[in-house]
Amino acid sequence: MAQLFPESANVLARTTIILVGAGAALGIGIAYAVQSSPLVTRQDVARAQPVPFSHKHHVAGLDLDCRYCHVYVEEGASAGIPPTHTCMTCHSQVWNEAEALQLVRDSYREEVPLRWNRVHDLPDFVYFDHSIHISKGVECESCHGDVEQMPLMWKANTLQMQWCLECHRNPAERADADARPSDDCYACHR
Repeated sequence: MAQLFPESANVLARTTIILVGAGAALGIGIAYAVQSSPLVTRQDVARAQPVPFSHKHHVAGLDLDCRYCHVYVEEGASAGIPPTHTCMTCHSQVWNEAEALQLVRDSYREEVPLRWNRVHDLPDFVYFDHSIHISKGVECESCHGDVEQMPLMWKANTLQMQWCLECHRNPAERADADARPSDDCYACHR
């Protein structure tokens, strides 16, 4: 019986299989790179806020402790976004006529919270408890970066699962945490 396909068909079939495989690998590599990029993670991207709040000014300049504004960080799961009356504790006396703080004064007077754009916003299926990490000696800077040098807040780390797992798998590399983190995935994912 005569050959149905010419010899070149074998070369074409092999080349097609190799190109499809290489294209799939390249596609997976590109998808992984995009998933880990600031385009998705928003790492190192300063978020615009309704009021230009500077952590650098308040923390480095005025020497305010994180817990002054984020009062629930030691007892609660969430550090919390400070209520307007916390801002007005000082700004009713200092910069109380500044145009940049008009939204803060309006929020306080009308008793309507400011709508801040969350910088460290985890997915709903992730349960992160600040108080556990603080009680184990994890410093705020470990996750949030050098906040006292941030004129506008940005995410210093990806906060993706792999980033969390690096810390939980290698706690000895962390100078500020002496306790072994939990290996129980359900401690964070409920």
